[in-house]
Amino acid sequence: MNDHKFVRRLFFSLFLVWLSVGRFSVAQEAVAKPETGVARPVSPNQLPTGQLPQGINDNFKNPELDVDEWIERFEVESREVFAAQEEVLAACEIKPGDRIADVGAGTGFYSRLFAKQTGWDGWVYSVDIAPKFLQHIAARATTDGIENLTPVLGTDVSTRLPSASVDMVFICDTYHHFESPQQSLASIYRALKPGGRLILIDFNRIPGVSREFLIGHVRAPKEVFQDEVVQAGFEFVDEIEIKAFEENYLLRFQKPVEAASK
Repeated sequence: MNDHKFVRRLFFSLFLVWLSVGRFSVAQEAVAKPETGVARPVSPNQLPTGQLPQGINDNFKNPELDVDEWIERFEVESREVFAAQEEVLAACEIKPGDRIADVGAGTGFYSRLFAKQTGWDGWVYSVDIAPKFLQHIAARATTDGIENLTPVLGTDVSTRLPSASVDMVFICDTYHHFESPQQSLASIYRALKPGGRLILIDFNRIPGVSREFLIGHVRAPKEVFQDEVVQAGFEFVDEIEIKAFEENYLLRFQKPVEAASK
């Protein structure tokens, strides 16, 4: 058995045991949970710019989370980031051997694509706060024969990745869920190697243009998110136009080449 297979099988054995005995925990605020398992739109006058909707991550932290329900939402052609996956992959400029962190991996469809693109010399870390998603990602990777992927349980403030361990961090439709964005960005900054890249995809929040749900769900517009990332020490590189995007945008950043880990 080669080293990759041995390490991967050992990890998954430990991972599934830890989940089964409830050893994983996620730091979270005491917030009121919605009455149903479906996120409810918030009226624009209830969500000032910069404020997160109450309990925005409760569904994902729920131990009864129904993964199949989210697969039906996330992995469908009607979702822009799923339909545009080839354009998005091209914008990521993945090289064989890259180590990639998919932060807010969800059901893991981008993690699986990354794992195929990096080849056996690369590695993908699927980071999420939802143990149920991580269980699904582990099981699906095994079914698909993907051996260069590791699920990682993050928290509201940390990716739990080692310093200077990855070449790229990918955040897709997840940044607006960050409850402590500056702490999370600091963790991402540390995890990236100097010169490493950060890909940020999120929703436009434009009053009078964006859907009411997005106005009530996304805490700030693109310009604010971009500024937050720059304030965290990253250099803004560019915005890539994705033809299939109508509500989303894609921004690219870089950790300075001369940067030392914070």
